[in-house]
Amino acid sequence: MQRLTFFEEEMQMKDYLGYTGKVCVVTGAASGMGKATAEMLVDLGAMVYALDWAEVKVEGITAYLHTDLSKKESIDAAFAQIPDHIDCYFGIAGVSGLGTDFLTTTKIDLISNKYISECILPARMTEGGAIAYMTSTAGIGWEQEGNKRHYLPVVEAEGWDGAVAALEKTPLIHLPGNLGYSFSKLAMNYLVAKQQALFAARKIRVNAVLPGSTDTGLKGDFLKLTGSEERLLAFTGHAHRLAASEEMAMPIVFQCSDMASYLSGDLMVVDYGSSLEVEAGIRPNAMAFTFDMILEKMAAMHK
Repeated sequence: MQRLTFFEEEMQMKDYLGYTGKVCVVTGAASGMGKATAEMLVDLGAMVYALDWAEVKVEGITAYLHTDLSKKESIDAAFAQIPDHIDCYFGIAGVSGLGTDFLTTTKIDLISNKYISECILPARMTEGGAIAYMTSTAGIGWEQEGNKRHYLPVVEAEGWDGAVAALEKTPLIHLPGNLGYSFSKLAMNYLVAKQQALFAARKIRVNAVLPGSTDTGLKGDFLKLTGSEERLLAFTGHAHRLAASEEMAMPIVFQCSDMASYLSGDLMVVDYGSSLEVEAGIRPNAMAFTFDMILEKMAAMHK
């Protein structure tokens, strides 16, 4: 019996993930989780269009598109260079808010994703398409009324201008940019539920990965926010280490793959079980707050 060559064996292997030849858009592909995602998609045979402010240096991508996600015009210009049919959208870009104000942070972390997925993708995705966002465990508590009442007007607003106008009316607008990060992650987790209702009937799946503390380009910012490496590592629970960017890229690549064809509306928490222990009351919740609580404290300070 004639043995197959290695190449022939490779050709006969089944492509379970199903990315070969698919058009994939990845935001935030210059570093961290976005870069790791872009690299994996290239390896899996996808046509990757990488959007970021910084240059994307990933060998094999189809195109790097310089994009300012805080500006609608820049987003429109980038998507004008992408094929009309898009198979998968990965909304991974984000800023911590330490170097940006509340408005700019929320434009990048929330409104850009909302605008792309509601105003651009519906006309360019068909049955079998998939959308996945990289949100955060900082967005756990999105369903609490003390948070929801603040982000809901922004999420429910129409278009880019409507969302920005709603954001500018919120009493939170003058808070520090890092709270814009938390606000955006809470809203993004709700957005998955909202868009599940919008896209599911069209057989387009919507999911999100909620990463725990991860070693990315934002690590320095989060060290400043927590105050020390020890305090940052405290959020990692039994892992006792920060996750690698690839450990978040793998779940989000899975979510948009053919292997997850019945997975939609999923908020996949990837933090080595830390959040589950908090939810069960096994570990204390170090991030227990709502925006109602923040506003109440601010009001008390000004009395």
